[in-house]
Amino acid sequence: MNKDFFIDNLKTIFYALIIAVLIRSLFLQPFYIPSSSMEPNLLVGDRLFVTKYSYGYSKHSFPFSPAIFNGRIFNSKPSRGDVIVFKTPSDNRTDYIKRLIGLPGDIVQFIDGDLYINNNQILKTIISKNEQVSCGNKKMAVNIFEEKLPNDKKYIASYRKNLSFQNSDKFVVPINHYFFLGDNRDCSKDSRFLTSVGYVHENNLVGKAQFIFFSSDYRIGYLLEFWKWHESIKFNRFFKKIS
Repeated sequence: MNKDFFIDNLKTIFYALIIAVLIRSLFLQPFYIPSSSMEPNLLVGDRLFVTKYSYGYSKHSFPFSPAIFNGRIFNSKPSRGDVIVFKTPSDNRTDYIKRLIGLPGDIVQFIDGDLYINNNQILKTIISKNEQVSCGNKKMAVNIFEEKLPNDKKYIASYRKNLSFQNSDKFVVPINHYFFLGDNRDCSKDSRFLTSVGYVHENNLVGKAQFIFFSSDYRIGYLLEFWKWHESIKFNRFFKKIS
């Protein structure tokens, strides 16, 4: 009796693990936001779901990126402006989340603090001034803009009031690669930094960020500190769609 009970429980745990791995690999995977590079849209402590099927599957869709096949299967191209989780090209292991700005063949450049794609200035409309966003453990004064991409995708981006990222060389996106930016433009390590991130190959795409399901700020209090929940847990961010 005890032996059968032990074996049955082992089988249950095994099947549960298999189902969990399949769901995580093929459908939905939770991710945690550890940095402020996507503020004000994504905050430190946000927990979100990413759909794994949005762009098809590569080895990076599975835990530990096993070399079970080459390229992508059921490949679907992402849209400009999507918020995407990808593996950084520098180590093919670290997960980053950024906004897709440049498609294969595009020319991306900053001129006098404005974003240009294929030599056309991206429309940038001021929303608010003198806002505060995080940059590491510090606060940074920014202006908040709405940007509109060539496919009419709109989103919010923050630019530091002083000494913002002004000018760059032309970034020519290679074939089968993508160019990503953080929405917190002056506190984001992204495709502008060619040695650490740079252009991201399509095989490194993990999935599309869809919505926030939970959010808490560990800097105010940990989850076990229930007496701080009214401050640390951001209830207004629960089930917020990512755009």
